[in-house]
Amino acid sequence: QLQLVESGGGLVQPGGSLRLSCAASGFTLDRYYIGWFRQAPGKEREAVSCISSSTIYATSVKGRFTISRDNAKNTVYLQMKSLEPEDTAVYYCAAGASIRCLSPNAMDYWGKGTLVTVSL
Repeated sequence: QLQLVESGGGLVQPGGSLRLSCAASGFTLDRYYIGWFRQAPGKEREAVSCISSSTIYATSVKGRFTISRDNAKNTVYLQMKSLEPEDTAVYYCAAGASIRCLSPNAMDYWGKGTLVTVSL
């Protein structure tokens, strides 16, 4: 059974850091494009970052977030620094075979998400 499980979310103060993890089971992550997406209350799901042989970042997180992959652990990470209240959202990881890995519609498998709250 193909499964993605996110972890690492929580409450953090503005300017703080968090590292999210996306662990896969039932398939090998390095054969897919892996994307991180987020959805804030009342807003549409938006792309954050994607990794394959290279990495892509949304403009809003470039320079603050870093996506990486540990093939031995079959896990993708999202290191988030200098967090802002606007980063508050449920963060999802997703896997897909399409190069359009910043498009939610192009992704085939989704985790259930982990909540990140940036607040004093």
